[in-house]
This record gives sequence, structure tokens and C-alpha cells, in this order.
Amino acid sequence: MGRNSTPGEGTRPRVQKADQLGWDDSLYADGEAAGDGTGEGGEPGPGTGGGTVPAPRRGHKAGGGADRPSRRTPKKGKRRVLRWIASVLSLLILATGAAGYAYYQHLNHNIKKEDLTLGDKKMTEHKANAAGQTPLNILIIGSDARDTAANQKLGGAKETFNSTPLADVQMLLHVSADRSNISVVSMPRDTMLKMPKCTDPKTGEVYEASTSLVMTNTSLGRGGPGCTVAAWYELTGITIDHFMMIDFAGVVSMADAVGGVPVCVDANVYSHTSKGAGSGLKLKEGTTSIKGKQALQWLRTRYGFEDNTDLGREEAQHQYLNSMVRELRKGTKLTDPGKLMDLAEAASSALTVDKALDPKGLYDLAGELKKVPSKRITMTTMPNVYGTGELKDRVLPKPGDAEQLFRMVRDDVALDGKASKPAATASPTPADLSAPVDEIAVTVRNGTATDSQSSARGRAGDVRDQLKDAGFVRATLNSSDVTPSARTSVLYPSADLEGDAQAVAKALGIPVSLVKQSTDVSGISLAVGADWRDGGSYPAAADDKTPDSAKALNGDDEGACMHVNPDFTW
Repeated sequence: MGRNSTPGEGTRPRVQKADQLGWDDSLYADGEAAGDGTGEGGEPGPGTGGGTVPAPRRGHKAGGGADRPSRRTPKKGKRRVLRWIASVLSLLILATGAAGYAYYQHLNHNIKKEDLTLGDKKMTEHKANAAGQTPLNILIIGSDARDTAANQKLGGAKETFNSTPLADVQMLLHVSADRSNISVVSMPRDTMLKMPKCTDPKTGEVYEASTSLVMTNTSLGRGGPGCTVAAWYELTGITIDHFMMIDFAGVVSMADAVGGVPVCVDANVYSHTSKGAGSGLKLKEGTTSIKGKQALQWLRTRYGFEDNTDLGREEAQHQYLNSMVRELRKGTKLTDPGKLMDLAEAASSALTVDKALDPKGLYDLAGELKKVPSKRITMTTMPNVYGTGELKDRVLPKPGDAEQLFRMVRDDVALDGKASKPAATASPTPADLSAPVDEIAVTVRNGTATDSQSSARGRAGDVRDQLKDAGFVRATLNSSDVTPSARTSVLYPSADLEGDAQAVAKALGIPVSLVKQSTDVSGISLAVGADWRDGGSYPAAADDKTPDSAKALNGDDEGACMHVNPDFTW
């Protein structure tokens, strides 16, 4: 097999393109009937391998460049869909509160636990609001592991059995400090980023930080879910409190138990091509209640929605999940205690969580989630752009928009635009205790370079001049360090300089969430990042609107309706 063309740390076998049996293109492989993309009982039919392609795709150490199919040519739909359903259903089942604390003690024996983070960087603590409340961030990870007989039967793809798992679904669930709203940020599986250094707690193997871009889903193979957490923190700066990793064993029965979920299309749709590709979804225009195999087809449909890419499929998934939440909140589902307990057993058997989530932690988490009404739930996708050259089938965080979305989550700003910023703490802040600005020494460096753009010439000097104009006469340049920084930050070495560092940030309009203590600096250091390549005050500080590119969908939007591609109507 040839070397992977995607920059990374290793090689990976190439996979076939969309017109060579891609993610949902293999649905009708080996002569399956059109309109029926599964075998008996919802299992993959003969020859499908659960939506796989003939070429082996894994078996190497994670951390290398992953030559996976792009969002334009995705594959393995059943596995991804099962993880989406498992992730949301597991949380919702826990949140019903039907089972008591004692029963969660029993479920604890089923749940697997691992370290929260495997990265070298310690996550910063949340800043409390005036009421002493802090936000809650949970990273939902979908693993495609084929490590059990059940997972192997559901997932197929024999060549991947017991090989390195991938984190193909990653969703950050943010619960606001006052518990008034929930924000969800999905990261596309083919996002390219740099991996942090991670150490496998079981084997002691050290995975060094990547020197080039690799796919985000390879993080799971670098020691476990704690490395996925570390990769998110490295990219977003968002403190993550817990993770829940889901495999797909037992998920089909949970999806059936949820029952019908209403979805909408603006025209008759049939996801099927002349070559037998497509999910097989066939719906009439308007709203239809779907479940079981039909729900699976909806969630994996690419041919038929929007522009026939993964972007449309993600919108369809968000619509389905929001609709499912509304159905469950009506109290008409999962009312049979015996059935609920069976589902809880299946869900807990499929969960891997961080070690802090004991039964009481899960019970408390359920209580926190129940406080938020569906109308205050906002689902988004990380703003992204396609790369160029070797990265043309991969995506990168969209400059400006992605950082703005991350910043809003860090600053606990509701993505639905209905809540104001949290109140300031009642006690004096470190900024109130800063030295006179003409006594504060700060060095400024240029970190504006990106993988597609060179450094903005003279940017550090411009920002230094702004500081001097604000009275920071001891501001100087650090021209020797041009290490790229995705986001602007103000670093300080010890607690006694925190107030001075915050004074620097305040003068430039930089959010306090970007002021951090670091052992990498000996004095106050301002890194001008790629999010601030030009202009005066820090741009994100002036706008708390969710970027349009995040494609926000409100949890109470019953009018959401998928646009059907004209080539797939009937």
C-alpha cells in the first residue's frame, strides 16, 4: 500500500473513494435489494461488513496521519449512527431519574472507568459566577472499537477486529453555570489538528506531541479517551469535567425502545442511486415518525440531503436528536420500569467514564441535565473549512468563527442568545490588585502563523504599541519565539503576577479566560494568536453571537425540515 498523503506521523492504507463504495455507498453491496440496506434484524447484510470497504484501514499505532474517508466521502454509517444514538440515549436514560441511587450502585459494576486526561497540560479550574456556581462540560466520545463479540457482530469489518479504536464521534456538552441552558458542539471526525503528548496509563507508552496535523479521531488510540480530552483542551481551551465514551453494543434495542421520532423533509426523498448507493431512506414530503431501521437510514443519509455531503447528514442528525429529546421529555416514552432497567443495564455496559463518575456522580449529573428545558438546548457543529492540497478532503477549524464558538463556551455565554454573560464574582478579582500599569513588564510575541498562512508581518509590534499607548511603557518584543498559537493568550508564571496579567488583557479587550498561569514563561507573556491577525482591540470581545457557520439548531425547533436534493426525489 502507498504512503498516506495526509501529513501526519505515520502511514495508513488508502481507502476507496465515494464512487468506489464509500461510507453509505456499500449499503447495497453484493446484490442487496434496493431500499433495504440491512440484513435480517437490522444487522449488516451479507457482504456489507457494516458499511466497510475491502481495503484494511487500521491496525497501526494511533497518532499517525489517518487516511480516512472525508466528510465528502464518508463510510461506516451504521457504526457512527449507533454511537450517536448511544451517546444521547445513555445520557437521557440516566437523566430520567426513574432508578434510584441504590440501583446506580449496581450499575457501577457494569461501567468501565479510565483517567480523565492523559495530557501534560493541567486543565484550568472553572471560574465561579457571583452565586458561586460553575459550568459543567462533558465530552461524549463514540468509539468504533471491535473488542467484544457484540461489538464485532454489530460493527462487522473483520479486518478491524481488536485493532486500534477511533473516536469517530466527539460532542462537547456544556451545561451553563446557572443550569439554564445546554450547548452542544460537535467536531467533525475528519478535523485536522495537532495532538498533545499523551501517556498510556496501562502500558506506560508515551505518545509524543505530533509535529504535523493528524485526524482528531486518532486521539483515542494514543492511550485512551483521556487523550481525546487532552486534544480537545489543547485546541479549544475548554476545561472538561467528565467524559462518557460509548460503544454500540445493545444500542439497537435502546433505539427501538425510544419509539417513533418525528422528522421532516421538504420533498419526497429516496436515498438511492442507479449504482445501488445510498442509505435506502424513503420518505414522503412532510413529517414522518421514524424508528428502528428507518431511523438508522435517516441518520446515515448523505445522498439525498442538501448537497449530498456530510454537512447535510450532520444537520439531519441534529434534527433527529433534538426531536428525540422532545419526545422523551413528553413523558410518553420509557414508562415501563422493567424495560427502563433493561435499557439502563445495556447502556451502562456500553459506557466508559472518567473515574470521578461514580454512581452518585452519575445520579447528580442526571439531576443537572434535567434542569434544562429543551427550548434552551442548542446544537452546533464546529465552524470549519476544507483544506487545500493534500488536505482538500479534510477540514480545519474556520479562522475566527471556530475560536469565537469555543470562547463563548469557555466564557459560559449561551449559544441561543437568550442569556447574558455571567455576573462578576463578588470578591475582589486579581485584576483589582494589579501594579500600576507603568510598572508592569510584558513581552509580546507573534504567534499568528497557521498551517495555511504565514505570520502577519509586524503584528507583535502593533500590539506592543497598543500596550504602550495604554500606559504599559515596559512592553517589549520577543522576536525569537514565533511558535504558532491558534488563540491569543496572556501567560504568567506565578500567582503574584495574575493581577498584572489580567490588567494587560483588560487593556486590549482580551477575555479573562485567555489569561492563564504557565510554567513555560518567566514573566508576563502575550502571545498574539491566529484569531487576532489584524485590527485594534481583541475581536472576539465585541461579539457574543453564535457564528452562522456553526449552524445552530434549537432544541424546541419543531419546524426544522431537511432540504431534499432534487436528484433524489420521487
